[in-house]
Amino acid sequence: MKNTASDLFKIIETIIPDLHAYVEKSMEGQGIVLKQQLASTLAKDLNLVQWIKNGGINATNVNQFLRTYLEHSQRMHHPHYIGHQVSSSHLASAVADFIHGVINNPMAIYEMGPSASVIEQTIINWMLDKAGWFKGETIDNFEDNPNNGGGVLTHGGSMANLTALLSARAKVAPEAWDSGNPNNLVVIGSEVAHYSIARSISIMGLGKKNMVSVPTSKSEVLQAEHLESVYKRTQNEGKTVMAVIANACATSTGLYDPIDEIGQFCNEYGLWYHVDGAHGASALLSDKYKGHLKGLERADSMIWDTHKMLRTSALCAAVLFKDAKNLTNTFQQKGSYLFHDKEKPGFDLMPYTIECTKSGIGTKLFWVLAAEGEKGLANYIDRQYDVTKEFYSIISNASDFECPYYPESNILCFRYKAGPDTNEFQLKIRNELVKSGQFYITSTEIKGIRYLRLTVINALTNSEHIQTLIKTIRAIAISMNPQP
Repeated sequence: MKNTASDLFKIIETIIPDLHAYVEKSMEGQGIVLKQQLASTLAKDLNLVQWIKNGGINATNVNQFLRTYLEHSQRMHHPHYIGHQVSSSHLASAVADFIHGVINNPMAIYEMGPSASVIEQTIINWMLDKAGWFKGETIDNFEDNPNNGGGVLTHGGSMANLTALLSARAKVAPEAWDSGNPNNLVVIGSEVAHYSIARSISIMGLGKKNMVSVPTSKSEVLQAEHLESVYKRTQNEGKTVMAVIANACATSTGLYDPIDEIGQFCNEYGLWYHVDGAHGASALLSDKYKGHLKGLERADSMIWDTHKMLRTSALCAAVLFKDAKNLTNTFQQKGSYLFHDKEKPGFDLMPYTIECTKSGIGTKLFWVLAAEGEKGLANYIDRQYDVTKEFYSIISNASDFECPYYPESNILCFRYKAGPDTNEFQLKIRNELVKSGQFYITSTEIKGIRYLRLTVINALTNSEHIQTLIKTIRAIAISMNPQP
């Protein structure tokens, strides 16, 4: 392939029919969800060494590569994809990916991507408005408003959580940027906080042991009544609480921590309150389900992944702050080639993000909104939360299955209970199911008990698919554990 516009578009024209067929067949539920083989075998089938050494891909031979690539890719648009918290993305977001791939505007500096930069700031204002943290008249008003929140988009929720915790540190220990961390900082949160919280704490040099856990219920929801005793214990140990974390919702169960109660506690003691809303913050768009986030106004920061419930392609996450000053105070860096006096008709985002080179990821969500509008996304969220409750009824009413809780979002855990009562048996069911390619689901533990787990993120998954899943699991379980 020559690096010319003509060659590029010849390849695009060539691969579109195969991509179209791949998506249509997936959405129609044709074929298996996932075909896996040994990595070394797949590398040979893709002819990777030859392509890397010699090049030469073009419109006449690209499909032989693409068809193998697609055959061994996860079919996210298949209604039997009920796995991880990754969207079966709206195809409109692919338009943004294509445009960025062509123009390659790293827009953290305004002059390197004005259009993408303006879209990102408008999207941030829109998200702040949904959180109740935007006080401007219109979301395309970029004037400084002392009452406004602030935010930035990042490549994933893990980086967003890290940014929020860096802001919390800047608030409680502003000298840490120059002098290093005080040796007494701790973070309080649920014992099932997302692993990116503990990872962020370690990256920041606090040490994972300085994550102080609050007891949870049998469904692993943080019990707010224990906050005060945990807090007092840390005080007696000479510790300073950098932040308190709430799940909205928990990755494992999809259940929301008591946002309002935790917020009342944090406000009473003047503690930084961070809400990990990577998955569940999208309920803010729903009149029916936004009550799960009651009390969000008490928080100082939150994250919100759009590549989960807002149907964008990966990755696009927001870290939002009730007070914009907490964003601007997070980083304190210099770089004469970047940060200097210049005419700025827009705004540079680089001072507010870990990333130096940052793609225009806000365009992904923009294209979904441009296609569906707010109401379309709200209807999607309502639908996914609603049908998960239907699936709960179907599964829990089956005599050989059980569900440990009533779902609050589109995540549901369950067990097959007619076989051996062991965690290993549940995991084997999941592994055999995935190996068969008939369904893709995940698994998790709740209080040490292994469950099968659904994330109902595909808008095409319906009750008939769940009935088929139940039958398929039964067949797999019986084959693994034949009765005498």
